[in-house]
Amino acid sequence: MEFNPKLDAALAALDQDMTDTLARWIRIPSVRAEKSAPNAPFGAEVRRALDAALADIARLGMTPRDIDGYCCDAEIGEGEETIAVLAHLDVVPEGDGWTHDPYGAEIIDGRIIGRGTSDDKGPGVAALFAMKAVLDAGIPLRRRCRLILGCDEECGMQDLEYYEQKVGLPAKGFSPDANFPLINTEKGIMAMTLHAPVTDARLLSIACGTRSNVVPGTATAILAGDWREAAAEAFDVEDEDCALECELTAEGATRIVVTGVPAHASTPDKGKNAGKMLLRVLRRLGIGGAPVALLDEAAGDENEGRALGIAGSDEVSGRLTINLGLLSAKDGTLDVTFDCRYPVFFDDRTISATVHKRLAPAGFVMEPTHASAPHHVPESSELVQKLIGVYNGVTGENAKPFAIGGGTYARHLQEGVAFGMLFPGEPELEHQANESISLESLRRAARIYAYAIVALCA
Repeated sequence: MEFNPKLDAALAALDQDMTDTLARWIRIPSVRAEKSAPNAPFGAEVRRALDAALADIARLGMTPRDIDGYCCDAEIGEGEETIAVLAHLDVVPEGDGWTHDPYGAEIIDGRIIGRGTSDDKGPGVAALFAMKAVLDAGIPLRRRCRLILGCDEECGMQDLEYYEQKVGLPAKGFSPDANFPLINTEKGIMAMTLHAPVTDARLLSIACGTRSNVVPGTATAILAGDWREAAAEAFDVEDEDCALECELTAEGATRIVVTGVPAHASTPDKGKNAGKMLLRVLRRLGIGGAPVALLDEAAGDENEGRALGIAGSDEVSGRLTINLGLLSAKDGTLDVTFDCRYPVFFDDRTISATVHKRLAPAGFVMEPTHASAPHHVPESSELVQKLIGVYNGVTGENAKPFAIGGGTYARHLQEGVAFGMLFPGEPELEHQANESISLESLRRAARIYAYAIVALCA
């Protein structure tokens, strides 16, 4: 591919502004909350993040549109056809284990630290400044490039559903919300929530997890009586990242806290599930009766669903994975929510029915499920070929598209793919403590996106 000196000069001139803009966006804790105003459907902080994005888009010479607080968009170029670039402003809760301010946007050793740096404010900023660089370089576009910044990617993507109804989504595009080189296949995603009665009065409560799409990093149980010594003996995990702590409460009960390692539910093997470790301790203590015992057995020591009877894979998208994301017990009821990422050729109804049948003997009842269907774009498509060509041209690699278990906005497009911005070999820190990105990677991603816009639209 040919490089454009004007485009590279424009990107270099915008470098500091891009870093400063990302820092401002990171300092806004845009976690979804209850609706706070007619144009703030996802809460005041998400609205504040949207307002910041609107202001920066206008400052950079583009015309933003506020889609009733659900999304905003802006576009460059001309022509009847539009290529979408889809990113999001909302973030998951910060969770535990941070050694830096999760919303401080500190820059240490060339990395900017904060919730949303990699998922997905950093990629959104990179795409925005790529568009600005194309504008500043004066490159004419025969297609329009439309950046859409959503506000509910982490909690169900109601933002894009609203956008589709209100405005209409372009047919083609990419989402900078995953990994380079390019992802043309996304597994299906399904949450399964089950409830069972627990009659063991010794189990006072369980609290574990913040979202089903996060591997829980901590899990807490409160048991009537003194179980400190027995719980310590029941915890036999030999891993320096995992721990169990016990203390007596003022009421004479035992508080058990298990610490694991959080991760994204699409890659549960990268985490260490505190909820599953807590279940194992409770089962060995004989606490919780049949629901706890069967759930511990069925949750398994792996993340492929073998003990639930749903393991499998296909050649297009790889293996099924499952994450025990939420676990709670209160007032005689045990609740659990699994996050399942299933291959393209699997059926979600069969999966949920199998899980329900496996857990029903202990009294578990499953809530109605709703699956986000798998998504696949052939490698031969123009979109995939041009984007992978840009990536390989900029990096000098000979990379190929691949599949993931994560779900991105790309699946809302007829022909959409995920394109960066995590480079191969970089740590995957989304949804984890001390989430951060390299500023050099931010620059490289912005350059790739700028050349991608040119390749698709010029």
